[in-house]
Amino acid sequence: MKRIRKLLSLALVLAMTAVLLSACGGNNAGNNGGGSGNAGGGDAGGEKSAADYKIVLILPGEVNDQGWNASNYAGLLTCNEELGTNMEYVENVQSADFESTFREYCERGYDIIMAAGSQFDEAAVTVAASYPNTRFMIVNGANAELENLSPLFPKEYEASYLAAIVAGSITETGKFAMIGGESNQAMENLMAVYGKTAVAIAQERGISDASYNLAYANSWSDIALGKQMGESMIDEGADVVFAYANELGLGAIDAAISKGVYVVGYSSDQTVIDPNVVVASVDFDFSTMYKWAIESYMKGELAGGTLHEVGIAEDIFVPIYTENITQEVKDRVDAAIEEYKAGGVDLTALFDE
Repeated sequence: MKRIRKLLSLALVLAMTAVLLSACGGNNAGNNGGGSGNAGGGDAGGEKSAADYKIVLILPGEVNDQGWNASNYAGLLTCNEELGTNMEYVENVQSADFESTFREYCERGYDIIMAAGSQFDEAAVTVAASYPNTRFMIVNGANAELENLSPLFPKEYEASYLAAIVAGSITETGKFAMIGGESNQAMENLMAVYGKTAVAIAQERGISDASYNLAYANSWSDIALGKQMGESMIDEGADVVFAYANELGLGAIDAAISKGVYVVGYSSDQTVIDPNVVVASVDFDFSTMYKWAIESYMKGELAGGTLHEVGIAEDIFVPIYTENITQEVKDRVDAAIEEYKAGGVDLTALFDE
């Protein structure tokens, strides 16, 4: 009987210990960064360093495209250099591989999966439902229906507004070439703002028949197609080219170089390609955006199930000029930025219905 009582006492102690451990937070579901027990993100125990977080950035193109992918990659570099993260990246991921790539990193226990482009939105929603402990941050994404989705949405139409002010101020023919990689709502909005603003400014300058020519390539990487499209539009009278199409956009810039017309760069500093042709750019300061997003997540302050928008008000879009742009044009852009920050312009009114 004495032995039985001892065994029962030991069992009771073990049972009470288990209860106490459970009450004191033995459930670590939230410590993987954004699990269902930690919708705000970050390390619930506060024990992780920045280097401990497993983070990957998925890119649809190459980091040296001097456009969209390069801008996002710059954000990665800033986080690694200034926050101390060890963010990895995968480039040139094709649409057929979106879901499998996401699943691979979820299975490997990654805390954060970032992906650059609205084209990743659908795959993220599909995969995120099965991996609640991984936070998905889709740049240009719009779907935040799950608690582990935190899309980051640069209001690109605000950046195209600034680019259009430059374009409308430097054109001589009033004809604008506009090339997009693929048509989606965000792309259509930014193109509508750019085209209508550029034409309006040209008309203010006395070019009454100003107009724009917009085409979508249904590709982000075909450089030869980008050059062909650019040459065709230039031959039809365009003297300012605007392209938002990753590597394909480099082909459009090449067309402008060969034809001797201007380009207003977009999403990164494309003036470095040829400052006599790409006379200005609107750079996306994704270094600031990425650092804010990752730092907020690690602090547990980046809300899940929420669309996070940034733009002119957060100084994300930075105009860059060459010596070919006059002070008058620069002042016009500065004035437009201040007016917009003050709430004096509604760009959404320019969206096509």
